[in-house]
Amino acid sequence: MSSWIDSITSWLSANPSWLGAAVFLVSFLECMAIAGIIVPGTVALFAIAALAGSGILPLSQALLLGFLGGLLGDFISYFLGRRFHQNIRRLPGLRQHPEWIAGAETYFQRYGIASLLVGRFIGPLRPMLPMVAGMFDMPFVRFAVVSVVAAAGWTVAYILPGWATGAAIRLPLPEGFWPEAAVVGAGLALLLGVGIQASARGKHYATKLIALTCLILLTAVFLGWPYLAQLDQGVMTLVQEHRSEAAETFVVLVTGLGDFRTQFCAAGALLILLVLARQWRHAIFACSTTLGTAILNQTMKHTFARARPEILAEPLTTFSMPSGHSSASFALFMTLAVLAGRGQPVRLRLTWLALGVIPAASICVSRVYLGVHWPTDVLAGMLLAFFTCATSLAFVQNKQSLPALPLRVWWMILPAIVLILGGFAAHSLTHGLVRYEY
Repeated sequence: MSSWIDSITSWLSANPSWLGAAVFLVSFLECMAIAGIIVPGTVALFAIAALAGSGILPLSQALLLGFLGGLLGDFISYFLGRRFHQNIRRLPGLRQHPEWIAGAETYFQRYGIASLLVGRFIGPLRPMLPMVAGMFDMPFVRFAVVSVVAAAGWTVAYILPGWATGAAIRLPLPEGFWPEAAVVGAGLALLLGVGIQASARGKHYATKLIALTCLILLTAVFLGWPYLAQLDQGVMTLVQEHRSEAAETFVVLVTGLGDFRTQFCAAGALLILLVLARQWRHAIFACSTTLGTAILNQTMKHTFARARPEILAEPLTTFSMPSGHSSASFALFMTLAVLAGRGQPVRLRLTWLALGVIPAASICVSRVYLGVHWPTDVLAGMLLAFFTCATSLAFVQNKQSLPALPLRVWWMILPAIVLILGGFAAHSLTHGLVRYEY
């Protein structure tokens, strides 16, 4: 497989005009029924995205092509299932490996629409679920809406890391950048490893261990940020080099999702709906996570009194660390992800958390892009939200696990959150009311 990918990237390096087509094609194959299981698309996509980030293809074009390719793969897979129904099992590949479709069928029947969102990030299920949705005659409009949302998140998660890696290698970054990046990467890898291992083994102290790990890493960032100056400068240089008018509108829209008023109203709506539904323990968890994060954020801002970057024409005078947008957005989306994962298998719970990271991380990137926060500011905000969320969950689960929310409650929560976030972001974008100082 390695030689195959090397030969592709070598050819694309010699023929860069085909790179955009390669991003589209590999994304298409990765999401296409049957082909997505056979073709090692994830590794190939990272390698091609890294090549694109070396200066050949702008990030906006790479993301758009990846999104369109993945979406086309979804739609063709769906219509294959809709056209052939159960006869699809006779296709080459599925005839020899019936377990490929059997697992996707079970998953779809159990989780419905949620399977299309979560399964997008689970390798063997990703290319099969759209076809299964067609087999079970899921209405196309409903499938298309869910697929667009899932494809957008998947594109960011699978293309952005590779593209950023290629761009970072190309740039003349400050001396000391890579050692500092390695230290931060090792810390995040430790947190991820502790979270996965503790959760997978079903230990009763898993949530407390995650909270402790977050606290240690958060303390390390607060004490060590003066020693991460090269990392901050390097990432800021990387992001600022790729600013463009075309992306400005989208970034302002994204950052509007993390605005104080937006997050306050979304968290308030979530809490009110949980109380109205008499989900008392869930309401306590949501309140302690979102409110606790906000209080700790403001306390730490004034304690450390870190100045903001001097990139804007009129630099902001408020303090910078930790980022309010980062901590608030991670607190909200992690709360929703934790509630969505209650009562489900470990792998599904972890996937919900990964889904929650995507919109919150996008808001974090927008803050660095706009030049109003250092990268370590948003890192501190993320770790603060993780710590508060894990601590709150450990508190409400001290004697008994938090049960799954009834489906009827989710049908109240999701539309309300989407309307609030979308409405505030659109209003801020239209009227120029995005507040950078948060």
